[in-house]
Amino acid sequence: MTRDLPRTNFHSSQLIRCLAELDLLEGAEPARDFADKLGQWMHFTDAIALSSVLESGMAKVPAQSTVLREATSVRLTAEFERTRAFMVNSITKSCAGGNTHIKLPLVEPEVSYAPYRQFHDAHQRDIELSVEPLRVNLRDALAKASPRLRKLAELDVVMERFLREREARLLARVPLLLRKHFDAQYAAHQEQVTASGQPDTPAAWMHPGGWLARFCQTLQTLLLAGAELRLQPCAGLLEAFNQKEHHE
Repeated sequence: MTRDLPRTNFHSSQLIRCLAELDLLEGAEPARDFADKLGQWMHFTDAIALSSVLESGMAKVPAQSTVLREATSVRLTAEFERTRAFMVNSITKSCAGGNTHIKLPLVEPEVSYAPYRQFHDAHQRDIELSVEPLRVNLRDALAKASPRLRKLAELDVVMERFLREREARLLARVPLLLRKHFDAQYAAHQEQVTASGQPDTPAAWMHPGGWLARFCQTLQTLLLAGAELRLQPCAGLLEAFNQKEHHE
């Protein structure tokens, strides 16, 4: 069994909620109308590109047979679930210190956030490399299914282009905020050690309840939320392909 990625919507990203709950953000931005947000995020050239796609006519796409559509749906759903399971397993196993291709940093007496930043960035690259071909395959399937779904695939290309910068800025903040959390956890640990009068024991940092174990749990939660954010467009494309009205 794989751990589920948290389900979210545009206005309540699990990533934003996690950061806010950890007091790493002053508060999540209140939800506003989606069209208003897009207007703020788009550059003028992006708006022109989106408008041209919306105003262009429907392409003539030969009707697919029900059998072919259903087979494609099964294939796409399986690919989506494989991608999702790979990311979840990779994140959860590596954050638990398992034998994975991205290794959790070894506990060192000299405390440093740098190895955990590298660990986080490696997972982000892994997520991006996993999601990109899935999204391309979904668009390709939609483009062949019907004129309306072809239009959706064209819109997704434009949407990805002008939202990529916004997404990148959001995700680039996460490791910086994680460092703040890392430093705070270690400072609190040092205070406890000083108050107890006992020597510090680095070997115990990853024991249940240890400060570093708690940090790694937070790191896992944010990586899973980041993976969910990256998968949202793919989930939307898959849902559109599987809607009943497009199969009739």
